[in-house]
Amino acid sequence: QVQLVESGGGLVQPGGSLGLSCVASGTDFYDFAMGWYRQAPGKQRDLVATITLGGFTNYAHSVKGRFTISRDNAKYSVYLQMNKLKPEDTAVYYCNALGPAGRLWDWGQGTQVTVSS
Repeated sequence: QVQLVESGGGLVQPGGSLGLSCVASGTDFYDFAMGWYRQAPGKQRDLVATITLGGFTNYAHSVKGRFTISRDNAKYSVYLQMNKLKPEDTAVYYCNALGPAGRLWDWGQGTQVTVSS
């Protein structure tokens, strides 16, 4: 049973930064591309950043140039560095492995990010 634990969220002012972490257990983490998703209140859960086994990254237009995804296979972890945060980045953030049809594992609890003055 794969377990995902996200952390690092909080309250930050517009223009600020936060770093999120996700640790996976119960899986061969290095076999999978990984992604960060987010879900704002009343909205669907969207994929915002991905990283392949080889470290290639891709971003949603809304976060490109501000967010950076990275991974440490030895620590079974994926990270999301978020800079120049905007109120519209407010959401619960989740990580998951990526397959051809979307996410592969059950969701973790997520971590809340709130951008507000």
